Amino acid sequence: MTSLKTSHLSTELIHHGYQPPGDFQAPQPGVHKASTIFFPNVAAMRQRDWKDKSGYTYGTHGTPTTFILEERLCSLEGGKHCVLTPSGLTALAVASFAILKQGDHVLLPENAYGPHQALAEHELQNFGISHTYYDAMNLLDLETKIQNNTKLVWMEVPGSVSMEFPNLVALVQLCQSRKILTALDNTWGAGIAFKPFDLLGDGQLAVDFTAHALTKYPSGGGDVLMGSVMTHDDHLGMKLKLSHMRLGICVGANDVETILRSLPTISMRYQAQDEAGRALAAWWQLQKACVQVMHPALSASPGHENWQSLCNSGGGSGHAAGLFSVMLSPALSSSQVDAFCDGLKLFRIGFSWGGPISLVVPYEMSSLRRDWPSGLARGHLVRFSLGFESVADLKADLAQSLERHLNF
Repeated sequence: MTSLKTSHLSTELIHHGYQPPGDFQAPQPGVHKASTIFFPNVAAMRQRDWKDKSGYTYGTHGTPTTFILEERLCSLEGGKHCVLTPSGLTALAVASFAILKQGDHVLLPENAYGPHQALAEHELQNFGISHTYYDAMNLLDLETKIQNNTKLVWMEVPGSVSMEFPNLVALVQLCQSRKILTALDNTWGAGIAFKPFDLLGDGQLAVDFTAHALTKYPSGGGDVLMGSVMTHDDHLGMKLKLSHMRLGICVGANDVETILRSLPTISMRYQAQDEAGRALAAWWQLQKACVQVMHPALSASPGHENWQSLCNSGGGSGHAAGLFSVMLSPALSSSQVDAFCDGLKLFRIGFSWGGPISLVVPYEMSSLRRDWPSGLARGHLVRFSLGFESVADLKADLAQSLERHLNF
């Protein structure tokens, strides 16, 4: 250890010569926080490049902590290039901003995440980027809505809240035949239900981008906001990184640490919540107040055959996440449905999903879709997200509120 010879303690404390040995290893990666990053000399400053992760230049361009998470997420989803964003919605925005320019046209599914629709209708529209909604369950509808200036088609599997499961393979094949880029909101699949960059299992078919709300399953705690955008293509990866850099988007190291700590257990958590979701979805099918259950693994759910092909092609039980919606009888009033949700003790009322506490939210279909979806029965839609409580306790909670407020 060699310290600088200084005349003031404050200077010595800042420029202290000790450096810890570099061979420290532990289960969790170190948390590196930085805006300024030091260079050993001017030549290194001028030569160093962050874009291929061979060096560090400034905090917004990456630290060892963020690089590790990006690479682990690539392993999870099967991509090659990844950037981190402060939320899932920001991830959707970054993917569009990296590709679209004034005069371009983008297609979104009618059942896309509500804030994503708002982004297209306002920010993208204000930048001169037009959009059209298509029926994700109707391949012909997508084909007829492709325009000469269509540059990007967004996909969501399954549809937000209403849970229809489209034929993702056919949608991507159509877009590829027209040389149109594809982007998938992969939050539900999480890199576990299917591989978005290897849809057929032979490396021949892939989406071009995935956006992922790491807030959900990668976090698993309901306590951090973050997103990611990923691609497997080098050219698109560079466009993504440069757009991300020019927008000045970055995430906090402590939030990255939280995701890194949770990520090793994502498969076990996903499976546990999947199993709980199926058990409760099957229970709801037996209730008189329920006219339909929307859960991709159920044979009567819209697009079940597409789920079967994509997520269960190898047999077994497949993967289906811990999320489902029910359609309650139209004979009930909205106030009854609200009272049922308010009467639940274990299910908390709150948005998002993938955390440890089970959630419930009633939705007005008119706020979600322009027209009533053809595959859904008429009624009152309620979405459930499963946490880690006992399934027996959750069933008892549903039963007590059902008896008090929705008893036929």
